[in-house]
Amino acid sequence: MKGVALWFFATGTVAVTLGMLWGIQMSATGNHTLSGAHAHLNLVGWATMALVGLYYHATPAAAETMLARVHYAVSLAGLVILIPGIVQALRQTGETLAKIGSFLTLIAMLIFLVTVAMHARKPA
Repeated sequence: MKGVALWFFATGTVAVTLGMLWGIQMSATGNHTLSGAHAHLNLVGWATMALVGLYYHATPAAAETMLARVHYAVSLAGLVILIPGIVQALRQTGETLAKIGSFLTLIAMLIFLVTVAMHARKPA
C-alpha cells in the first residue's frame, strides 16, 4: 500500500487507536456524555477512512488522480473539524464546527461517489 491509499488507511488507524483510548477513558470514568463524538471518530475516522484506503489500494488508477489527493484533504479536514464540533455540540457550547465538519465530510463522500462512478466504467 502506498500513496493516497496509505494516507487514508493510516489516518483510519490513528483514528481507531484514539477512539479506543477514548472509549477506555469513558468506561474508566463512567462518563459517556461524549459517546456520540467517540462513535463518529470510529465511524468516520476508522471505518470510512480505512475502507476508502482499501478502495484506492484496489483501484490504483483512481488513487493516482489529483481528485484522490483533494478527496484525502477534504476528508481529513472534515474529520479534524467534525469531532471537536460534536464535542462542542454535546457540551452545548456551539454547533458551528459540527456543521462545517459535517458539510466537509459530505463533500468528501460526494467526491468518493464521483470517483467510484468514474472508475467503475474503466476496465482494470
